[in-house]
Amino acid sequence: MCGIVGYIGTREKKSLLLHGLKELEYRGYDSAGLAVLEQEELHVFRATGKLKNLEHACKDFVSEGFGVAIGHTRWATHGKPTEINAHPHTATFSSVIHNGIIENYQEIKQNLMDKNVVFCSQTDTEVIVHLFEENLKETSHTLEAFKKTIHSLKGAYAILLITQEAPKGIYYAKQGSPLVIGQGPDGIYFSSSDAPLIGYATHVCYLEDGAIGFMDNDSFSSLSDIKTLNSNRLYAQKEGFRYFMEKEIYEQHKVLLETMMGRMDEEEVYFEEINDDFFTDIQRITICACGTSYHAALSASYLFERIAKIKCNVAIASEWRYKEPIVEHDELFIVVSQSGETADTLEALKNIKTQGLKTLAICNVDNSSIVREADTTLLTRAGIEKGVASTKAFATQMMVLWMLALYIGQKKETISKEESKKERAIMLRAIEAAKVLPQTHEKIRRLSKRYLHGHGFFFIGRDIFYPLALEGALKLKEISYLHAEGYPSGDMKHGPIALADSNLFTIALMPRNLLYDKVKSNVEELAARDATICAISSLELEVADDIIILKEHSSYMEEFFEMMVVLQLFALEVSIRLGNDVDMPRNLAKSVTVE
Repeated sequence: MCGIVGYIGTREKKSLLLHGLKELEYRGYDSAGLAVLEQEELHVFRATGKLKNLEHACKDFVSEGFGVAIGHTRWATHGKPTEINAHPHTATFSSVIHNGIIENYQEIKQNLMDKNVVFCSQTDTEVIVHLFEENLKETSHTLEAFKKTIHSLKGAYAILLITQEAPKGIYYAKQGSPLVIGQGPDGIYFSSSDAPLIGYATHVCYLEDGAIGFMDNDSFSSLSDIKTLNSNRLYAQKEGFRYFMEKEIYEQHKVLLETMMGRMDEEEVYFEEINDDFFTDIQRITICACGTSYHAALSASYLFERIAKIKCNVAIASEWRYKEPIVEHDELFIVVSQSGETADTLEALKNIKTQGLKTLAICNVDNSSIVREADTTLLTRAGIEKGVASTKAFATQMMVLWMLALYIGQKKETISKEESKKERAIMLRAIEAAKVLPQTHEKIRRLSKRYLHGHGFFFIGRDIFYPLALEGALKLKEISYLHAEGYPSGDMKHGPIALADSNLFTIALMPRNLLYDKVKSNVEELAARDATICAISSLELEVADDIIILKEHSSYMEEFFEMMVVLQLFALEVSIRLGNDVDMPRNLAKSVTVE
């Protein structure tokens, strides 16, 4: 989740931009840069790693008098985290920064290269500034050229562009990625969140999707829906939410779109990171992970076998390397980790490398240890996750694994073009299903007060909803400290049902599109033994004490992603009622780097 800052005015611009970027460090980044346009001269500085490296790169630069400036922290998506891929990207007389993903950048880039435009980076962002300057050749009106550029883009973006052709202001555009404009006594400010504006701006405008324009010192009053800026910095970082975990649950549908962008078109799923022949000799898969990542892996195993028709084994990393596992030469070893530093998973990967197997990492952090060790990597693009209990990392891991199953199915021709098209449409609807509905959250908040006591929770589901039940139980354990277990609902009769009584809470995952009647029978068995039943379904259930109603969906994967959100919110609200620190639960760490 990259960060954006911008400024129009007379203050010293380098230090102001660096301060703003430091306020956005919580979003995560692997490179940074800034550009200052002053006295019609454009100055650009970029560096990899932390902001101290950017500070060193521009230590001798001072900006005085009126000017415009933009700054950026980048989380790598297209292209490695190198200085040449860092923002801002510059053409002949203009410079741009961008959050999000340009889906059709390859097509735009090829068209520009056909016109002899030379590109320096591997990024999708660089096409914006070159396209703008090409459009300027056809019109002398800079705003018209900028609007034409933006209308050519497909995807999600927050964009700031400065140019020597219009040195008194900044061009901006917003679609699916946050962008705020603020006004203070010393000028106009831009940012991707409130935090960098506190202490500088007094009033702000939160741009809506589709906003395109040119801002100078006299234009702020023309914006609609101007608000007074809240001066609480932590509140600003949380974007108004009570906890980072809550914020991260709410932004899942946005990051899922970023996970997918640039990896799917009308014909197929594709991954630039994977060579065409990577899966040629692969006949089976082992996925190795820990905790939440293990639950994503276990869920994905159903999709690999169902869609790609490829044998899939799932292993807990902390156990895998001690069982002296037998592997085959035609086996792909996939590791899944949010941080890329999970010690158990990393050691399993190192072990398998000595046996000569192909390896693939699914990770959220580029240049992490697991990414460096694996043969190839698919980044989840979740952005930094501050809540210790993983939410959007799980969601994006699931999306990457689902896309990978479809990708392998395409390569091995185990799925028809028509079925593939349907699956891609379901993916897009699943993203929409991950959007939090205010009425659903309020229902869960009110319901949570009934689930604070008792001797434990059963989370039950069948098929792919069994690992989701495991994840729901883990979320509740992590932040509420209540005992919870996930079970396959069909396995309740083989022992666990002995615990059933009125003080046992059962959270039943009941998708209408997958084995509903089977799960219903299992729930009725528990209800007959007086267990308290909370059903999650789009269908009413007579024996349920409580029910959280889902939207009606046409596929079980849409239900999967909506249920995922419901389970996360349930854990959140129970934990809040118990007075726990949701973001920093006891005994846990975000990145487990010890065995």
